[in-house]
Amino acid sequence: MNDTPHILVVDDDAEIRELLETYLSGNGYRASAVADGRSMWDALQRDEVDLVVLDLMLPGDDGLTLCRDLRSRSGIPVLMLTARGDEVDRILGLEMGADDYLPKPFNPRELLARIRSVLRRAGHAAEPAGERESRRYLFDGWCLDTVTRQLLAPDGAVIALSGAEYRLLLLLLRHANEVLSRDQLMQHLHGRDSGPFDRSLDVQVSRLRQRLGDDGREPRIVKTVRNRGYVLAVPVTTES
Repeated sequence: MNDTPHILVVDDDAEIRELLETYLSGNGYRASAVADGRSMWDALQRDEVDLVVLDLMLPGDDGLTLCRDLRSRSGIPVLMLTARGDEVDRILGLEMGADDYLPKPFNPRELLARIRSVLRRAGHAAEPAGERESRRYLFDGWCLDTVTRQLLAPDGAVIALSGAEYRLLLLLLRHANEVLSRDQLMQHLHGRDSGPFDRSLDVQVSRLRQRLGDDGREPRIVKTVRNRGYVLAVPVTTES
């Protein structure tokens, strides 16, 4: 089995595809590049992929549609490439389940750093060693299995989570009934502090609440603590 992470680039610009395939291959990754959504699905069926670099503007299904559809089927991390850093594009990308975003034009070294960060956060190696023995977290009828990375609803249905949603929920469960600041959560999710106008954390909390059927206006499971952060506010038990 090849343990080298496989990065799939989806971009309709042939120069960008060639640049990133060469650059990522030269920096220790297996890299593939395709031009559109149909080719993306074909590539995902043929081979195991560890992260998708997905351009927003694509022929046929755009990046937002592809990200949403991919998230409904898989927890593969997605790094979205957005045009000119438009805030609306970034927020929409996160709402569709992207794990991170990078505006065009970008420096390949920054993209490489973002890829490494997302892969590091997505791996079990980044989890605190003292807490790895907890396989399942049970809360309010829900179950998060840290081995399969599946969220099971009270009725037994499997709820698909993005990598960022999984990490956010796991962190909240590990610190149940403890208020976590925005900076703590942003550092864990994105490796950076929260800026005064950064809404990415709010978007991901909102998405997680939707997954949990938690009313955003009067949330019961994941609550907002004004001027402090967020807290998972229901009892949690663990199983090894």
